[in-house]
Amino acid sequence: MESAEIRRRFLEFFRARGHAIVPSSSLTPTDPSVLLTTAGMQQFKPYYTGQADPMRDFGSKNTVSIQKSFRTSDIDEIGDDSHLTFFEMLGNFSFGGYFKQEAIKLAQEFITQELGLKISYVTVFGGGAGVEPDEESKKIWQTLGIQDVRAEGMADVFWGPTGSAGPCGPTTEIYCRNAQGQDVEIWNIVFNQFFFAGTREELLSGTSDKKLEPLSTFGVDTGMGLERLAMIAQKKANIFETDLFAKFIEILPSELSLKNKRIIVDHTRAVCFLISDGVTPSNKGAGYVLRRLLRRVIAYNYDPVPLLVLIAGNYQTFYPELNKQKILALFYDEKVKNSEALRNGLKEMEKLVAIDNQTAFKLYETYGLPFEVIKDRNPDLSREEFEKEFAKHQEISRAGLPRLSKAGSEQKFTGGLADHESATIKLHTAHHLLLASLQQVLGKQVKQRGSNINQERLRLDFSFDRKLTEEEKKKIENLVNEKIKADLSVIRKEMDKTEAEKLGAEMEFGQKYGETVSVYFIGGEAGNFFSIEFCGGPHVTHTGELNNFKILKEEAVAQGVRRIKARLGNN
Repeated sequence: MESAEIRRRFLEFFRARGHAIVPSSSLTPTDPSVLLTTAGMQQFKPYYTGQADPMRDFGSKNTVSIQKSFRTSDIDEIGDDSHLTFFEMLGNFSFGGYFKQEAIKLAQEFITQELGLKISYVTVFGGGAGVEPDEESKKIWQTLGIQDVRAEGMADVFWGPTGSAGPCGPTTEIYCRNAQGQDVEIWNIVFNQFFFAGTREELLSGTSDKKLEPLSTFGVDTGMGLERLAMIAQKKANIFETDLFAKFIEILPSELSLKNKRIIVDHTRAVCFLISDGVTPSNKGAGYVLRRLLRRVIAYNYDPVPLLVLIAGNYQTFYPELNKQKILALFYDEKVKNSEALRNGLKEMEKLVAIDNQTAFKLYETYGLPFEVIKDRNPDLSREEFEKEFAKHQEISRAGLPRLSKAGSEQKFTGGLADHESATIKLHTAHHLLLASLQQVLGKQVKQRGSNINQERLRLDFSFDRKLTEEEKKKIENLVNEKIKADLSVIRKEMDKTEAEKLGAEMEFGQKYGETVSVYFIGGEAGNFFSIEFCGGPHVTHTGELNNFKILKEEAVAQGVRRIKARLGNN
């Protein structure tokens, strides 16, 4: 089933069940609290709060849309099997028309009957922040024949406000299996019951004086990524094997790596939609995002014009606003302005024996080389340190550059780009404790295969070939908390790389190291340490500064690779 057929079936399914079809809104939203449109519900926010009337505007309390969406929170991971900047979000919405019973029934019917797919399992809200566990949704799913219903916490199945304030509530997620046998979340159904006058981060932290206020009219907000759904429906192992990407990747030069092909296709697709929605390259806001993407594509020394034309033509049937002439004209203009400087920057970079973050910033400042291009050739570079250099040289608050939000949406801000907040530093130390605990419980063969840390939670990818048991997860969680309670010292030491390797120091996956390295010991240096890792920091000085480590989710992300998401109670 091709993606165009999935779009058609989705809209027709809900239109036949009383939903008004609403066109996608622009990628540049009217909501001043967000930089780009990141979800289908953004254009509908006023209808959940009673500020707008759906019957007047749509002739129905229920709508359906396919929304152009854009996120840059995982831009460093573009090129793997699942991450994108631009994507399409299928969604159905209700503003007092129906609630849990009908929303769940519609989703189950569309997946299992309309598309003929099997649901592996579903998740429901297990309670938190004064909100009771969602037993109603659990019973509804079980009545529909889904017996594997799993309770999750606030971080995973409670949808926070989009932007700085808005409707929110508990969610239920649908998981289906891809061609590799991995269970993938494809549909998130949000039950908007509350209004929160703050950000998702404030809501999850539990430290805000703002309270969840009940909405006068409950609503439904759902989101399902077309790319993931196509992967399941077309029985593919990853999104790039679907018809949404495969034909584009095939035309790229064979000398490009698969990762770089994916990056070029993702960025070129994103560029087409940003330009067509009126974004132009600049040094601030959405224009800054567009310029980064354009420069990265140009720096690969590949002419993307045939790809631009093919992508625009392919999507124009469903998105008639795509303008080939406008896209090409702006691309050529940016290429003329930047090609020579980028070429010179690449030549200069090739001359350098080693590149640190200060040098990386100078290459960016002098030649316009994006950080992503520099990091492609120097994987040990740190975005945080690069942005620290950026903050020293730019008037961030006046420029209004985008901060990559921890909730997966871009929020405007003032202040520095480097994330050295206390909560992030604590989670960085907890990350070290988690890896050491995994190795103690599961064996030393466990190695880190990726990570991501923000002020809200940590994420650790690690090598392991099966799902963890509940007993194993509890042992790991308890061991981390035991080491926190022991108030172990956290010590940084500069040492010879060979010496660190002999001590068994863990290396970060994909990183390259010089002869002298920075190593962090947790629990002493004389061989009685609990954890030892190559790391540049920063960290807390004692583990007692942390509090109540909690595993939120454990799941597969690739064959032989598992992922744990966790948080701290004082986060």
